[in-house]
Amino acid sequence: QEQLVQSGGGLVQAGGSLRLSCAASRSIFSFDAMGWFRQVPGEQRVLVASITSSGTTYYADPVNGRFSISRDNSKDTIYLQMNNLKPGDTAVYYCYADDSWRYYWGQGAQVTVSS
Repeated sequence: QEQLVQSGGGLVQAGGSLRLSCAASRSIFSFDAMGWFRQVPGEQRVLVASITSSGTTYYADPVNGRFSISRDNSKDTIYLQMNNLKPGDTAVYYCYADDSWRYYWGQGAQVTVSS
């Protein structure tokens, strides 16, 4: 059973920073892509950022320029560095991995940005 274990998140004031981590139970190069979705109550999960096995990154418009996705191959871990956080970034953040057969999900982490 593949696992993605998240860490990070919490409460921060607007303008602050947080970093999320997502550790995979197998080599991250075995996935076509990994990244982060976020979800607020009553809404669908929305893709925030992703990175492919070749290193191509994607950022949703609302976070472009403020968030940065990266990976540590030796730890089979990806990160989401979130800077200049805004109240609108408040959500549960989920790590995901896609190996073309299925999506795998982390357990989720609450990020709350106070104004």
